[in-house]
Amino acid sequence: MSSKKLNIGLIGYGFMGRAHSNAYLKVNKFFDLGYEPVLKAACARKKEKLEPFAKNWGWESIETDWRKLIERDDIDVIDIGCPNNLHHDIAIAAAQAGKMVLCEKPLAMNAAEGLAMTEAVEQAGVPNMVWFNYRRVPAISLAKQLIDEGRLGRVFHYRAKYLQDWTISTDVPQGGECLWRLDVDVAGSGVTGDLLAHSIDTALWLIGGIDKVTAMTETFVKERALQDEPDVRKPVGIDDACAFLARFKNGALATFESTRYARGRKNQNTFEVNGERGSIYFDLEDAHQLQYYDNRLDDHVHGWQTILVTDAEHPYMDKWWVPGCVIGYEHTFINALADFLESLDTGEPVRPGFRDALATQRVCDAVLKSAQTESWEMAECPETGT
Repeated sequence: MSSKKLNIGLIGYGFMGRAHSNAYLKVNKFFDLGYEPVLKAACARKKEKLEPFAKNWGWESIETDWRKLIERDDIDVIDIGCPNNLHHDIAIAAAQAGKMVLCEKPLAMNAAEGLAMTEAVEQAGVPNMVWFNYRRVPAISLAKQLIDEGRLGRVFHYRAKYLQDWTISTDVPQGGECLWRLDVDVAGSGVTGDLLAHSIDTALWLIGGIDKVTAMTETFVKERALQDEPDVRKPVGIDDACAFLARFKNGALATFESTRYARGRKNQNTFEVNGERGSIYFDLEDAHQLQYYDNRLDDHVHGWQTILVTDAEHPYMDKWWVPGCVIGYEHTFINALADFLESLDTGEPVRPGFRDALATQRVCDAVLKSAQTESWEMAECPETGT
């Protein structure tokens, strides 16, 4: 099958820049698609760091001004992989220029920005996607399948945790190229937008819309030095930890917890769903497994079963290896990109798009507001069919 070339313009050369570049290089090696990404141009402000990045990953050219990248006639897709405070302006400009837009999560600094971005891509009619890559973990996709098949029945409970430990030391600075996630002016929020956005997106996809939330947050280290100016100290404006209760529109209850102060937890992302007929449990640190409990079995064989999600019958796995061979973190981006490219052929919008990510952003805003007001807040999160 011959594929149409799709010229990509990537903004950002950090962690996500690498993950996305790898996806562009690998996707057509494993998926039979009508489009083939071309690594046309990479963009970032620091030319001395951008050049080796572009050479290593095979980008054909570079730009140091994202506006010039958007103006180029040979760019079809703008992929936003830079810090959160730049998402809004880039996405709107790209949409107005008629470019397809891919954006890293969270969608924006807040829901107001996210709404403007969503309206821009919808008014322009351009394909769009947000890289909530955990939806493309085969075990999580299988969890969605089991829920949709009615195997859990009516859902009563959802509980999620996202735990890390990398900011415990008071010596960790904030800001700059590597630690912008600790700078509220660049990140918008702390663990709520960075980690819980993943948990919320997964929950909305699996269970449905969230009605209201009540939350608490804490900033354990109140002041940190600036990475680029070690002699200057600045108050920390992001949330180091967040916990909240939520009520879904279908009546299910939920708890969410996230922190960067859980010693020993590097990237533990878990969720459990309890329903009238059974339960499921997932842990990213065992990403190739899904735990499933079926209460409809005879009493003498009740118990949690471990499903090794590697067979061709499991989501995405027919594109990868033989049964028993697992895939990893980087493959989730390839799976997501494959879904986006396939959507260009089918005409069916890929999910999550900007509208879906806006729902997550609204929940994040409600969580942060609730932590300030110490009261229940409406999430303004409609059913999106995500």
